[in-house]
Amino acid sequence: MLRRFLDRQARHFHKGGRLERFFALYDAADTFLYTPASVTPGASHVRDALDLKRMMSLVIVALLGTIAMALYNTGYQAHVAIEWGARPLETWQTGVMEALALPFASDDVLACTVHGALYFMPVMLVTYAVGGAWEALFAQVRGHEINEGFLVTGMLIPLTLPPAIPLWQVALGTSFGVVIAKEIFGGTGMNILNPALTARAFLFFAYPAEISGNVWVAAAFGGNGVAAATVPDAYAGATWLASATTSGVAAFAGLSWWDAFLGFIPGSMGETSALACLAGAALLVVTGVGSWRIMLGVTIGTIVTAWGLNTIGSSTNPYFDVPFWWHMVLGGWAFGTVYMATDPVTGAQTNMGRWIYGFLIGLLTVLIRVVNPAYPEGMMLAILFMNVFAATIDYFVVRANIRRRQARAAA
Repeated sequence: MLRRFLDRQARHFHKGGRLERFFALYDAADTFLYTPASVTPGASHVRDALDLKRMMSLVIVALLGTIAMALYNTGYQAHVAIEWGARPLETWQTGVMEALALPFASDDVLACTVHGALYFMPVMLVTYAVGGAWEALFAQVRGHEINEGFLVTGMLIPLTLPPAIPLWQVALGTSFGVVIAKEIFGGTGMNILNPALTARAFLFFAYPAEISGNVWVAAAFGGNGVAAATVPDAYAGATWLASATTSGVAAFAGLSWWDAFLGFIPGSMGETSALACLAGAALLVVTGVGSWRIMLGVTIGTIVTAWGLNTIGSSTNPYFDVPFWWHMVLGGWAFGTVYMATDPVTGAQTNMGRWIYGFLIGLLTVLIRVVNPAYPEGMMLAILFMNVFAATIDYFVVRANIRRRQARAAA
C-alpha cells in the first residue's frame, strides 16, 4: 500500500510536476524506505553489490553494540551516582523512571537501559532532526538527491557526546559539523574532515565545561554518611585519562582494566566499551566496509609510541609510564580507531597509505595525551589532523609506485 502511494505521488515531484522543486525530499523518503528505482542499465560500468545505502546500513549494524552499551552504561552510571548520594543534573528523567515504576538500582539491567535511553534518545533525535534539515536544505538548493551519508554521521555524533550535554549545543555542534565540514565542500564524498569529529571538536573548544562532562556531581557526603572522598567518580568524560596527567598509571589503581575494556566506566556515551567496538570492527572488516590496515596501523602506532615513552620515562611527567593497554581501553581510542579513522571519505585510499595514515594516528594520539597535559584525550585531534594529510599521503604513495614502474619499464 505504501509502495503504491509513493508511486502515485511520484509524477508530482518529477520534472514538469507542480512539486518538482521538492523532488529531493520525495526521493529521500522513497529511497529511505525502499531500494532506489534507478539502476545502471549499461554493461560498461563496474557493478558491485555494495552501494552507499548498503554500506551505511552495515556501519549502523556494526554500531549496535556500542549503542546498546551507551544505553546501559549511561543508566548504570546514573544509578551508581544516585546510590552514592549524587543526583543527575536533569530531573525529568527521574520522573519518567518513577512513572514507569522502575527501580534506581545499578544491578537492574532494564532500569539502567531505560534510564540511559532517556539521556541518549533526545540527543540522537536532535542530531538527526537538525542534521537532516541541513542535508535537505542543501539538496534542495543544489537540486540534487539527498544521499544516505548522514545516516551514520547522525548516529556517531550522539555516541561521542557526554550524556547530559545541553540539546541546544547538540544542535549547534551538528550544524557546524554538517555545514562547515561537509556541505561547503560539496556534500557526501567531497569532505576532507570527518563531520562527526568536527562537530565534537567544535563543541569541545567552544563549550569545554559541558563536553568534558560534569554530568553527575557527587554530594558533600555519599550514601549512608560515607565521606565524599570515598565516593566513586560521578563525572562523565575522560576523567581517568585526566588523572593520569598528574598521577600516571597510579591513577588507575581504583579501576579494573577489565571493567574499562567492557565499558563500565564514565565517559562519552558510546566510547566506553572497547569490547563493543571490537565486535563492530570484526563486522566492518568481514564485510569490507572498514579498512583493517588502518585499524592495525593505529594499533601498531599506539603500541610503538607508548612503549617508546615508557622506555624513555620522565621525572616530571608521570603520563610517560602509562602502558599501551591502558591507552586502548580509555577515552575514545577504540571508538575512533574502528568508526572514525576508517571513514572511507576522509581516510587514505591506497593500501600503503592506509598503513601510514593509521600508524600516524596512533602515534599522534599517544603524543597528544602524554605531552600535552591540557588535553589528555588525543584521539579526536589526531584523526582530524591526519584527515587533512590523507590525500597528501596517497599522493606520495602513488608517485612512488609510478617511479618504481617507470624504473622497471626502463630496465
